[in-house]
Amino acid sequence: MNYTKISLKHLDQFRSILGKENVLSDNDSLDHYGSDETEDLKFLPEVVFKPNTAQQVSEILKLCNKENIPVTPRGAGTGLSGGALPVFGGVILSTERFNKIIEIDERNLQATVEPGVITQVFQEAVIEKGLFYPPDPASRGSCFLGGNLAESSGGPRAVKYGITKDYVLNLEVVLPTGEIIWTGANVLKNSTGYNLTQLIVGSEGTLGVITKIVFRLIPYPTKNVVMLIPFFSAEKACEAVSAVFRAGVTPSAMEFMERDAIEWAMKYTAHPQPLPLGGERRAKVLPNGEDLGGAAAHLLIEVDGNDMDMIMKDVERITEVLEKFECGEILFADTADQKENLWRMRRSLGEAVKSHSIYKEEDTVVPRAELPELLKGVKSIGEKYGFKSVCYGHAGDGNLHVNIIKGEMSDDKWNNELPVAIREIFTLCKKLHGTISGEHGIGWVQKSYMDIAFHPKAIELQKEIKKLFDPNGIMNPGKMFV
Repeated sequence: MNYTKISLKHLDQFRSILGKENVLSDNDSLDHYGSDETEDLKFLPEVVFKPNTAQQVSEILKLCNKENIPVTPRGAGTGLSGGALPVFGGVILSTERFNKIIEIDERNLQATVEPGVITQVFQEAVIEKGLFYPPDPASRGSCFLGGNLAESSGGPRAVKYGITKDYVLNLEVVLPTGEIIWTGANVLKNSTGYNLTQLIVGSEGTLGVITKIVFRLIPYPTKNVVMLIPFFSAEKACEAVSAVFRAGVTPSAMEFMERDAIEWAMKYTAHPQPLPLGGERRAKVLPNGEDLGGAAAHLLIEVDGNDMDMIMKDVERITEVLEKFECGEILFADTADQKENLWRMRRSLGEAVKSHSIYKEEDTVVPRAELPELLKGVKSIGEKYGFKSVCYGHAGDGNLHVNIIKGEMSDDKWNNELPVAIREIFTLCKKLHGTISGEHGIGWVQKSYMDIAFHPKAIELQKEIKKLFDPNGIMNPGKMFV
């Protein structure tokens, strides 16, 4: 693509819109905003903008559209598919100054927020009102709500409560041509025209810039039980997942973790003691691999609600199911601190793997009953191409994160044979009626596999939608489609 380089004249125009302090072109800033959490990729922008009003975004996009300057929207930079990488240079449009919780409407169980609010900050603000915003990606302590919308993020509690898209009622969006629109209405039911709100959610910044979000909220569940269950077979752990749901129980979270993932996470977080689990069913689970009791994998299960008697009945049913799948002794977290430590360990898995080796993370998803076949296939493909994989993920909704470890693989195999192996993994997902991303998005690194997920006509339709919104192709170019 032939885009216009930013000139001194352009910079003066942008400074008149934003003020000099919000137009950054120094080397340190360009370096910082040139990468996200996707592998070791880096693409330097020419300039970084920090607007804080929809009108400023509108004026920026009008000028960029007129001058054919590419614009890459960016949240906190925690993405894993390269969605915030400025692959054609141009402008990084940071939403970090859009950081206000505008209103929490307790009467209607809604909230209006800006896209630069940190997810955990928002969650804690609504909990203070007795309300709940469930989507909780692993990076919730740093990621922005706008980025969560761009990828339609999920997290552990998606299995019971749904993902980001299920809580979005309405959006204020600035289009690439500068118009500011609202996509829907602040209502729970809406059959008025095409659903533009849900089209924007998951569009990865390719259709416009979100400047306000209206979320629906639900009452906060006040009680929970957290269980850690070892299995001597990883495939048996996966088989148990679907069986729990068939028994009539929907946990608030059901996470799968292979042995290596837990070991690496405990080393990464420098756990000073055994996992803090106690009570009547105490068992030793230590950072040292030999003390994991031969377990090949674990399920981390949470059941929540407001009635502890009902919760415990669900726990009993879960226990009865799991005991049919060759599990070890079921462990219960006794205190809030123990529960938090378990969740901290789970949320650290990605960083732990990243610190251990060069890796690629594939965000596979299949119907939950097909998880054993997916896991088996991933391991078989690894043997065929000579790579090791460490798997974990949101087993309750069939979302398995496959971390491919470079280890001793040669650079030649890593660069040339691994993409073929990944295509085989994604082809297996499609065969199992799944798809190639559950929550990380397509972005820059997965776009060459979109032909596996979609018929050519479906891809053509999506490209036409992109062209309708963004006729000059300035908005986050190079993402999603080849």
